[in-house]
Amino acid sequence: MQWGALGCPWEHRDALGCLWGALGPPGCAGLSLGGTGIQRGAYGPVRTHGGAAGSSSGPALLPGNACRRLRMRSVAGAPAKTTSPSRLCGALRPAVAGQGPRPGSSPGAGGGSRTMAEAAAGSRPPPDVDSDECLREYGHLFSPDILAGQVAFITGGGSGIGFRIAEIFMRHGCRTVIASRNLQRVVEASKKLVAATGQQCLPLSIDVRQPQTIAAAVDEALGEFKRIDILVNGAAGNFLCPASALSFNAFKTVIDIDTIGTFNTSKVLFEKYFHDHGGVIVNITATLSYRGQALQVHAGTAKAAIDAMTRHLAVEWGPNNVRVNSLAPGPITGTEGYRRLGGKFAEEASQFDMIPLQRAGNKTEIAHSTLYLASPLSSYVTGTTLVVDGGSWLTSANSFPALLGIASSSAKL
Repeated sequence: MQWGALGCPWEHRDALGCLWGALGPPGCAGLSLGGTGIQRGAYGPVRTHGGAAGSSSGPALLPGNACRRLRMRSVAGAPAKTTSPSRLCGALRPAVAGQGPRPGSSPGAGGGSRTMAEAAAGSRPPPDVDSDECLREYGHLFSPDILAGQVAFITGGGSGIGFRIAEIFMRHGCRTVIASRNLQRVVEASKKLVAATGQQCLPLSIDVRQPQTIAAAVDEALGEFKRIDILVNGAAGNFLCPASALSFNAFKTVIDIDTIGTFNTSKVLFEKYFHDHGGVIVNITATLSYRGQALQVHAGTAKAAIDAMTRHLAVEWGPNNVRVNSLAPGPITGTEGYRRLGGKFAEEASQFDMIPLQRAGNKTEIAHSTLYLASPLSSYVTGTTLVVDGGSWLTSANSFPALLGIASSSAKL
């Protein structure tokens, strides 16, 4: 998304998100446990992948004087005349790589109405790559040092969305700790991140279901960096399965990883550092519970619980200067869930056309949204959920029989 075309400072737009893409074959044989590296399920062999949340949109930063105070002139008996902020600021927006002059306007004039092409730029996705590789090039939309000197602890940071969040944070001056049950995955990921950004990245092995492993990892991170400012809870597990075919252990496994894992990690960080120093927590959730998404009772329940947890912790930990927010993505490309568990089927069946923005999102868009929530730009935002799905949950299909058909087709991918 070309954020530079969005107008005055503090104006921002929703982008797209991730969890939808983690689709498994019928009978729950396709359990996907992102960020945990679990190699077997409670009900038979499963596919696994490490990553964030089953598989940012933020305000553009402009010079402080970019928008002049508007003077209102009134004529006796006539309403005051105002000037559109977008017209005043049009010529002052910073250039974005690959973005030319605004159609229908002349630089410096600040005039001209927005054209359809310009309006479309408001939902244009930023560059991304499908694989778990760093971006080939990156143009800063936020201040490059907006997280300078800070340290982020990211669960599920070895692949998928968690990997891209780590990269974007590091490109903005942040050092990171990426944690997953699969140590080899995060070690390899950290090498790529350091090479691409020049920042430090500490790979650690944890199981979010076991608090003692989290405590050990946090101790090691504090020993290395002396601080942790941001926690991103991205470890998750998801698959498609009707409730009638869902085993008791399968349901419990998702709750253990998503909900309990989020609480475990948050509580350990709070006790060991945030209680005395403050901090920011961003929980990656989903919109599945908003309409009772078919075949998703396990993940929808787990994520709804995390959203509730977000509000409770925001209330209780706010006095300790801890902000707690959720981020709920929609369909997201370039993740293991999208590639192996149904995303391609939905794409080929033109199901993304039902989304208001008529496309899936990408990992960079979620990373930008997370950057916004983790940065000082959201300093007065806590206890809320930022939905980043292009409007997907408002319009996407929720037919139980139809989704069973998707699950069946996904098994062949």
